[in-house]
Amino acid sequence: MNLMGKTIGFGVTGSHCTYADVYPAVERLVQLGANVIPVFSHTVMEVDTRFGEAGEWAEKIERLTGNRGIASIPEAEPMGPAKRLDLMVIAPCTGNSLSRLANAATDSPVLMAAKATMRNDRPVVLAISTNDGLGLNLYNIAKLVNMKNIYFVPFGQDAPHDKMNSLVADMRLIPETCEAALERRQLQPMLIERWRVH
Repeated sequence: MNLMGKTIGFGVTGSHCTYADVYPAVERLVQLGANVIPVFSHTVMEVDTRFGEAGEWAEKIERLTGNRGIASIPEAEPMGPAKRLDLMVIAPCTGNSLSRLANAATDSPVLMAAKATMRNDRPVVLAISTNDGLGLNLYNIAKLVNMKNIYFVPFGQDAPHDKMNSLVADMRLIPETCEAALERRQLQPMLIERWRVH
């Protein structure tokens, strides 16, 4: 896998239950030689949950990457003019962030960093985690699947018998999806039977 020397923005949004799955993917990107720049949504920095206190996972990811995280829109905006990133990842990408990205809203640091990447004709990789992926957000997924420079980490239903509309990416495939996106291709298969393998 050839990610050596690539600068990858790694946006983390508010699906707190998936942080433990996302962290090893960040670790693997670092091991593969990527320079990972963390970007955090307000929710990551401000909300306490049973999965960790506000900012706890941000601190862990900053230590892992060796880079201070970006946590405000003014900090994220210059990434575009500077052409700082080769690629931007959003993992987890909540239904809320998915919806706002599909509708060109840039009201969080993560979405601003994604917009900054897209303006430079560079790829954005989405690792979705949403309880309404087969509900209201299905429209937004379809819209983004057809958008230039947007690539999805393979995803599927994580609990189809309990949460019929829930879709979650296989976070282990983030590095492979990044490599494919840098080659301007979608990692296949994009739709997986996730609940059978987790």
